[in-house]
Amino acid sequence: MSQAPTARILIADDQPDVLEALRLLLKGEGYATEAVKSPAAVIKAVEANDYALVLMDLNYARDTTSGQEGLELLQKLQGLDATLPVVVMTAWASVDVAVEAMRRGARDFVTKPWDNPRLLAIIRNQLELGSAVRAYRRLEQENELLRGSGKAGPALLAQSAAMRPVLEVIARVGPSDANILITGENGTGKGLVAQALHAVSLRAGKPFISVNMGGLPEGVFESELFGHVRGAFTDAKADRAGRFELADGGTLFLDEIGNIPLSQQAKMLRTIETGEFERVGSSRTYRASVRLISATNADLAAEVAAGKFRQDLLFRLNTIQLHLPPLRERREDIELLAQHFLKQHVTRYRKGITGFDEGALQALRDYSWPGNVRELDHSVERGVLMAPGKVIRAPDLGLNAGQAVPRLEEMSIEEVEAFLIKKTLARCDGNARKAAEELGLSRSAFYRRLEKYGL
Repeated sequence: MSQAPTARILIADDQPDVLEALRLLLKGEGYATEAVKSPAAVIKAVEANDYALVLMDLNYARDTTSGQEGLELLQKLQGLDATLPVVVMTAWASVDVAVEAMRRGARDFVTKPWDNPRLLAIIRNQLELGSAVRAYRRLEQENELLRGSGKAGPALLAQSAAMRPVLEVIARVGPSDANILITGENGTGKGLVAQALHAVSLRAGKPFISVNMGGLPEGVFESELFGHVRGAFTDAKADRAGRFELADGGTLFLDEIGNIPLSQQAKMLRTIETGEFERVGSSRTYRASVRLISATNADLAAEVAAGKFRQDLLFRLNTIQLHLPPLRERREDIELLAQHFLKQHVTRYRKGITGFDEGALQALRDYSWPGNVRELDHSVERGVLMAPGKVIRAPDLGLNAGQAVPRLEEMSIEEVEAFLIKKTLARCDGNARKAAEELGLSRSAFYRRLEKYGL
């Protein structure tokens, strides 16, 4: 993706001929530039104006060889705006200086005399990345406001080291049109991460269409995805657009992608490759421009090896693969998420609960969370409903009860069914396909039950 020609770049060097050469080079690429000659002038300019990138020398009048002035300047720029991309230059090529510059926040490093194509490529890449990072920070700020109203989802609530790579991938590839495959256990928040990727993309103002592939019976698969015309089958009483058509210009999120029937995978592959499809019962070819995000808790490589999933389809889906860690691997986020869910459910049920007591917090920290973030949400909701006072206690969360075997004669039929599904999922390590097979249920029937019981 080429950078818009209005990108504004600050150039810093104490040599007038270098400034002029860079100004002419960047002007020829359509960039707006501003030139300064000292570290103090860089700080003043950044404080007064918005720049898409800073291209700066490491050596100035005080010390023309060590790069120390430039390194100090880098640190100050990070304090002003950590999202501002900085590319550094020096005539004194040194691995040590390069490493230190990158450690202090530089995004890339070039030596003088520079190679024009390489320098321009670095600038283009860093402008795109900087735009992505700033878009993601804006999204975080918007979610911070939404959290106060109880509307935001938990996907971006993360302070753990395990979630840092996830946030970085969202910032880096979210603005692109690359197909992304999100993997992870049930309940880790794959759908919410898909929404975050859409929100920072250039398609953010267009539709975000989600479909649970596990809940689609094979008989309606084509109609749901590609649409149908009136009379195509018995219940087709009117023309109907499919999910690809509805998502045109935007993002299509295919949850539980591993459940696509093998017989339908070739049609899906063709549409992904060409953007073309036909509604059921029609010979007319339609086109849709769709950014595809998929999610699965299955091991698709193993499914390919078993002959249950096409390898060429997998290649199309996972241009970028993003793995979400289970909640037990991001324990630093448990209390943060719990407090967020508490605010949501206190507002929803109009309760006067103010927080958790220490015993409840310890129970949250110690629990293994086989159901991940979704289970945490449900446990906090239960605590809000069960707490007799102003604070939630450990027994209110029902975590021990969830681990014990209940008395079946005291349970309703629905409670028994939900209990058996939970136990089977746990025994199958969260593999929904395997659990459905063990319970003797079709994929669509199994997923309908998961939705019914909030699993």
